[in-house]
Amino acid sequence: MSDAVRPAQQQEPPGLTEPMIPRPDHGEHSYTGHDLLTGRRALVTGGDSGIGRAVAIAFAREGADVAISYLPQEQEDADETARWVRDAGRECVLLPGDLCDEETARGVVRQAVDALGGLDLLANVAGFQMARRESFDDLTTEDLDRVMKTNLYALFWVTHEAVPHLPEGSAIVNCSSIQAYQPSQSLVDYAATKAAINNLTVNLAAELGPRGIRVSAVAPGPIWTPLQPATQPPEKVETFGRDTPLGRAGEPAEVAPAFVFLASTVTASYVSGTVLGVTGGKPVF
Repeated sequence: MSDAVRPAQQQEPPGLTEPMIPRPDHGEHSYTGHDLLTGRRALVTGGDSGIGRAVAIAFAREGADVAISYLPQEQEDADETARWVRDAGRECVLLPGDLCDEETARGVVRQAVDALGGLDLLANVAGFQMARRESFDDLTTEDLDRVMKTNLYALFWVTHEAVPHLPEGSAIVNCSSIQAYQPSQSLVDYAATKAAINNLTVNLAAELGPRGIRVSAVAPGPIWTPLQPATQPPEKVETFGRDTPLGRAGEPAEVAPAFVFLASTVTASYVSGTVLGVTGGKPVF
């Protein structure tokens, strides 16, 4: 992966892929499947763009049918993800809706189960951050509600609804973050949700292990997704990811294989309750 030049740029949240300079790499032309998820049925939240799109494409190329949830205003991105999933010869179910609403979040699971005929894999990728603030004093209750409900409440609701449908051998893979370990001051609320997701992952792994359901998480570092120009000050986009040991931001395509590894019984049948870092060298401990 080259260290692409990212000029100062900004969008309104939640952000779209098309206006990004350069466009993120989701593995569209590089990811090769190895039948690691053949016959599986997956729900990917936030599957329209960024890491979620890369995961949906990778899951499909590994043989899984995929349902993706996304905000209605992200339909353009969702349609593009669906095109790549279907190009892989797999079914793609589109489920628009705001997961900050409990009934919507639970309904997305029910719709995925109905459309796919069941559920074996859950990738909780949907997330939100807002780094356009100067200090803790600028944090509002409205901001806090959006971050907490998107990152944490929705994950609880979706997972709670999904678990009764997951048979033995299923897997849940949550999306944590380097922010759980090295929190930025401007992302105090976001970082708190990611630390909570780590805790939830370990707790669920202990509870669901006897039922043959594995629960793990991936902790990405700075990854080039629409969330960055939509929530970061423009000047920070230019240096995004330069503070990692590898000296650059990662691409969504570099995160998706970690989700595949944790989801597959071929590669991770004895892996549960762990958080796998994909951080460009930043430590996750």
